[in-house]
Amino acid sequence: MKKTFPLAVEGKNTDRLLDATKHEIRKYLKRERSRALPEGVDFWDFDCRFGTTADNAVVAHVAELIGLIDGAAKDGSPQFYIEILAKHGIRKPRDPADKPTLKNFLDEDEE
Repeated sequence: MKKTFPLAVEGKNTDRLLDATKHEIRKYLKRERSRALPEGVDFWDFDCRFGTTADNAVVAHVAELIGLIDGAAKDGSPQFYIEILAKHGIRKPRDPADKPTLKNFLDEDEE
């Protein structure tokens, strides 16, 4: 999804327009996550960019998008650009050395 959303449209309530925009983005993410996974892929990951225009969009995490949209609305921006591209995600196994243990937890409390 590469789209510029207006935040101010004549004759429409800005709060309802903002809610409809967030709903459309959440619906797109849900639809992409429900697609069948290819062989060897653990989950759907997303490359996201956000800005007032496509030219000044910066990389953002998918969990930050709704907060960024709210921030753009508070700043009074007339529009915002969002880019969400699905990609394959593969989980990396955790390193056993990084596993928290009770001994490590107790040692941290003593400091």
